[in-house]
Amino acid sequence: MVLIAILVLLLILVYCYGTRTFSYWSKRGVKHDPPIPLLGTSKRQVFWQISHSEIYDEVYWKYPQERYVGYYLTTTPLLILRDPDIVKRVLTSDFSNFYSRSVHPLDDVPEPLLNNLFSCEGDLWKFLRQKMTHAFSSAKLKAMFPLIISRAEKLQLLAAEAASRGTEVDVLELMARYTTDFIGACGFGLDTEALNDENSIFRRVGRRIFHNTTRDSIVMICKFMMPSVFKRLHFFSQFVEKNMMDLVKNIMAQREYKPSGRNDFIDLLLEVKAKGKIAASSFIETSPSGTPCVAEFELDDKLMAAQVFVFFGAGFETSSNSSSYMLHELAHHPEYQTKCQEEIDEVLARYEHKLCYDAIKEMKYLAMCYSETLRVFPPVGYLMRKCTKPYNIPGTDITLDQGVKVVIPTKSFHNDPRYWEDPELFRPDRFHPDNVVKINKSIYLPFGDGPRNCIGERLGIMQSLAGLAALLSQFSVAPGKSTVRHPPLDPTVFIVQSVLGGLPLLLVPRNKTL
Repeated sequence: MVLIAILVLLLILVYCYGTRTFSYWSKRGVKHDPPIPLLGTSKRQVFWQISHSEIYDEVYWKYPQERYVGYYLTTTPLLILRDPDIVKRVLTSDFSNFYSRSVHPLDDVPEPLLNNLFSCEGDLWKFLRQKMTHAFSSAKLKAMFPLIISRAEKLQLLAAEAASRGTEVDVLELMARYTTDFIGACGFGLDTEALNDENSIFRRVGRRIFHNTTRDSIVMICKFMMPSVFKRLHFFSQFVEKNMMDLVKNIMAQREYKPSGRNDFIDLLLEVKAKGKIAASSFIETSPSGTPCVAEFELDDKLMAAQVFVFFGAGFETSSNSSSYMLHELAHHPEYQTKCQEEIDEVLARYEHKLCYDAIKEMKYLAMCYSETLRVFPPVGYLMRKCTKPYNIPGTDITLDQGVKVVIPTKSFHNDPRYWEDPELFRPDRFHPDNVVKINKSIYLPFGDGPRNCIGERLGIMQSLAGLAALLSQFSVAPGKSTVRHPPLDPTVFIVQSVLGGLPLLLVPRNKTL
């Protein structure tokens, strides 16, 4: 009897703990689906039955008359936004209330790889953003272009080999190997051999970063429900963490902890490290007199490894997904593919049939197709921000408490007929220069918006367009027997959108040389 009483008491305690936040949205009159103990409204999301972007998209369409909808990620209240005006406030005008991304429930001392520019918080984010912006200047991007060209030429050779077999080619894997190879070269001065070896360590680490396992699912549940209890659990596996740490340590040792003159991403970090402690004005802490406090930072090895990690992870996955999906769309729209190829041929003829920085800048129709691909299939299907201080939603009597998170379902805004005519259709002309000025930035968000937009936007676009131009100059793409017109999303991939089962297409040689 005592044992039964203890078990009943434990069940009651677990129930109370697992439902303690579930009156949050009902008290505020915000519509939401009924939550279940511990899992909230996120059961399918937690157990990888549906991707994160799809579940938020599902909620978006379920409540068409609402400006926002409540949601519970396990026991954490989220607010899914449906109103572009509120989106604009969260990302730009009221950024001081929502500067935190809070994709992960960070501890006071986060695991090493989470202290990166994408997921870190507060003054550390400001410090890193200021120092790393220089890596993506126009001059730096132009200097990187020869590295892109060498990888694009290797991409052509690999594509030719695949096409010669006459079988379908997974263009998602093909473009992932291209972007991984490029990131290794321009970021770290390494030849990763990702294009020649699909099982290279770089490619395996890249796959593991975003593709979650049962182990990751358990960790996520524990960390979101009780982050203070499970501080020692790491989101990223030992395989990812150890390989990234070893990679940075080895490169630093080879360069004797001094800039090498390669002007790559590692050199930029070494230049910052050489300056020692750097003092800067805090944008969140003020003194009793109201003046900003002084925050000090030093780029140590762990902090450098975290930046290398995010440069690598974010650099290859988003670009490979979007560029491969554009090939998928062009395979189903041969009229647009032909127009792209005619432009590529015409531009390259003016540059002795060689790819270069200026040639890519002149390929306007190619860029239009890419922009439309980012609308149809945004690499990041949703954005997340955390309220850092009480915030009243303008025009309402609803106040969000500090710590409440908001979700901006990019995928949904990009496909809402209120903002796009025939959004289900792939139409590159939406992004003709005459039309692009009419597009509301608060509903077209492939790279986010505001101070925390994607710092590598221009680099990502440049490497994608170069790879696409290199491939389409020599090959046409067409659907194969295994091609699925609207492939399902992989529910095990976190943050970014990735299709399940790859993107098999036929590569047809055009008998042209670059």
